[in-house]
Amino acid sequence: SRRRSYCGVIDMAKIKLKQIGSPIRRPASQRATLKGLGLNKMNRVVELEDTAEVRGMIQTVRHMVEVQK
Repeated sequence: SRRRSYCGVIDMAKIKLKQIGSPIRRPASQRATLKGLGLNKMNRVVELEDTAEVRGMIQTVRHMVEVQK
């Protein structure tokens, strides 16, 4: 998922996430994962690099986020 730009710098592919679920009454680890992804309010959208770490975090809170194109 890496792309080379015209000057040789490597750009990572991006993933857009939207928070669709509330962290209320969720375990503290899931609330912390949402904060780590940059999400803390409903319907907030963030754009993150497509890395294995980010994909693992998405997997942890997959019931509260939506991947957008």
